[in-house]
Amino acid sequence: MLRQQQPPARQTGDDIWKTRVDKISAELFTLTYGSVVAQLLKDHENYAEVNKHLDKMGYNIGVKLIEDFLAKSGVHRCGDFRETADTIAKVGFKIFLNITPTVANFSADSKEFSLIIDDNPLAEFVELPEDAAGELWYSNILCGVLRGALEMVQMQVEVTFVSDVLRGDDVTELRVKLVKYLEEEVPAGED
Repeated sequence: MLRQQQPPARQTGDDIWKTRVDKISAELFTLTYGSVVAQLLKDHENYAEVNKHLDKMGYNIGVKLIEDFLAKSGVHRCGDFRETADTIAKVGFKIFLNITPTVANFSADSKEFSLIIDDNPLAEFVELPEDAAGELWYSNILCGVLRGALEMVQMQVEVTFVSDVLRGDDVTELRVKLVKYLEEEVPAGED
């Protein structure tokens, strides 16, 4: 019996972006996010607190966003963490931000990888204050989104920024580390 081969993940992400995603103006999205960060900077005394709040906001978004991702993409459980990395980059980021980061720098045990973002839509029109350049991870919400979404599909991960062009680095790089696979829990009373 012949199996129909699925299209590559990149094509799937492109197709979904073109046909199955409600879109908003990129400028509106970028400026709205910038307003959120600006308000957090006013509300909190230091950049570390702002980073924590952006991560927490992202986590809460990721927990909800995974349902939308699974519904729109039709993606099933990935076979390994490398496949997860490709799916995140070529389908997830494409659906929600219309970008495709490069997956790079896999660790020898395939439990860590980097996402290199060439054109971060959150960073458009942004210039960090000089005192923030060494401490604020402006797009830290992305770390939380990935952490929240992956936790909902039974993967505990740590996600951190390694570098950011807004801080004067050559590239924007996120590092994703698989801590462990989580056990699926059966809700109480549903044995």
